[in-house]
Amino acid sequence: MNFLFKLLFLYFLLYWMNQGSVFVTSKRRGGSGNVISGTVFVNGTASIGRTDDDFICATLDWWPPEKCDYGTCSWGRASLLNLDLANPILLNAIKAFSPLKIRMGGTLQDNVIYETSGDKNPCAPFIKNSSEMFGFSKGCLPMSRWDEVNIFFKKAGAMVVFGLNALSGRTVGPDGSAMGAWNSSNAESLIRYTVNKGYTIYGWELGNELCGSGVGARVAADQYASDVNSLQNIVQNIYRGFEVKPLVIAPGGFFDANWFTEFVQKTPKSLQVVTQHIYNLGSGNDNQLINKILDPSYLDGGHQPFRDLQAILKNSATSAVAWVGEAGGAYNSGQNLVSNSFVYSFWYLDQLGMASSYDTKTYCRQSLIGGNYGLLDTATFVPHPDYYSALLWHRLMGRNVLSTSFSGTKSVRAYAHCSKQSQGITLLLINLNASTTVQVRVSTESSASNGGSSLHQEEQAPRINFATISRNSKINGNSREEYHLTTKDGNLHSQNVVLNGKILALNSSGGIPSMEPVNRSMLDPIIVAPFSIVFSHIPSIKLLACDQG
Repeated sequence: MNFLFKLLFLYFLLYWMNQGSVFVTSKRRGGSGNVISGTVFVNGTASIGRTDDDFICATLDWWPPEKCDYGTCSWGRASLLNLDLANPILLNAIKAFSPLKIRMGGTLQDNVIYETSGDKNPCAPFIKNSSEMFGFSKGCLPMSRWDEVNIFFKKAGAMVVFGLNALSGRTVGPDGSAMGAWNSSNAESLIRYTVNKGYTIYGWELGNELCGSGVGARVAADQYASDVNSLQNIVQNIYRGFEVKPLVIAPGGFFDANWFTEFVQKTPKSLQVVTQHIYNLGSGNDNQLINKILDPSYLDGGHQPFRDLQAILKNSATSAVAWVGEAGGAYNSGQNLVSNSFVYSFWYLDQLGMASSYDTKTYCRQSLIGGNYGLLDTATFVPHPDYYSALLWHRLMGRNVLSTSFSGTKSVRAYAHCSKQSQGITLLLINLNASTTVQVRVSTESSASNGGSSLHQEEQAPRINFATISRNSKINGNSREEYHLTTKDGNLHSQNVVLNGKILALNSSGGIPSMEPVNRSMLDPIIVAPFSIVFSHIPSIKLLACDQG
């Protein structure tokens, strides 16, 4: 009997040692280096923000092919005036969001003239001219092109925001001060034409980067407020009788606390959306861009404009909400093989998580196509990694934003939302470390039925074996769905992205590939590999914040 007991003990000892060795091998597969543990804490008592359902937005700009930065001309035919609207990849890329907000505008929008019937002068495009502001002459939008754009976006199911020329009628002084009131006649003509043709515009935005100290030119806050009031009157008049009217949006520029405070105070009823621009990584020729992106402390500095604008709106009488109207990270068209590569998803997704946690309703990425920061390649239209990051966010992250923190390492960025169109929550985990794998446990807190609070922590065994994961097994209360984004061979400059071990690529007809999760047991930790991004949908975690509508 004693012999049998010893034999059984030896058997279980060998079995346990074998299981432990399997775990260590799987954790370190691919040279992952160190393995540490961490905990993501999610407070589900109440949401801390609420985004638009269509939070993801992308921009289309006016830059002609001659737009160059640091000796590189990266815009090609990506302008509103010359973009190939017949390209099937472009159509498929927009339709995949169902819907995608598109903000049309940018630096040259305040130099655009809209063609009207009876114009004596020809409707000419932008011409390179170094003596003009931003290096180009005024350009004209032909109504035939406006027709094409609107027909295309209706087919694609996009929600269109259009940036109007706010410098019309003003005189810009040598110091950049724009004097005089906005001449709205040309914009009013465009809006009337648009309504008469039956085109749907989600929002009309006045001006681009004219607030605060401005870029190229600036308009005082009280004058800008007066101009927005004029735009609101025009919209109310032209859309009289419409059940749903376009939003009035402004100022579309860089945050300046004093300017924004005065502007918001003087537009309490005429403004529905306050837009700011984000280029917090600096210039596109900065050789430290990647170091900034991989530095948690640097990323943390991005909180300020979101927090400060939220405070201004909360402390005013306005009902306006905050958007990021344009964000490219690195200005002057970004940097090739950085802002169009895998590493940029660390910055981009962190920005989406951060902005939403401060009640930002929409985030418009510069750009959909064009420059070195396009979601789509300027020449081939093939999606860059950030396109797939945006699409996963759009499909998985719901409107209610949850307070989230992470302990164990500063290299992991963590965000959580109530899941989109499904039960539970979705986590976003970003590992900025090159050599450390992080095993993540999830801890949640929510108000209990007795009025107190309860703390729940997943009981997760420290074992995972990637080879045993079933892609087809049905998700249930004992499992979760995970989407692991990595880059081939750890190359952060790669323009390919790998989802759960498979490179994402268009199909033969230019269609966007399906993005299927892997199912994981709730007994297993979430494994966040070095330099990787994980979305984890956990349907079994039900929080009060997710019942708030």
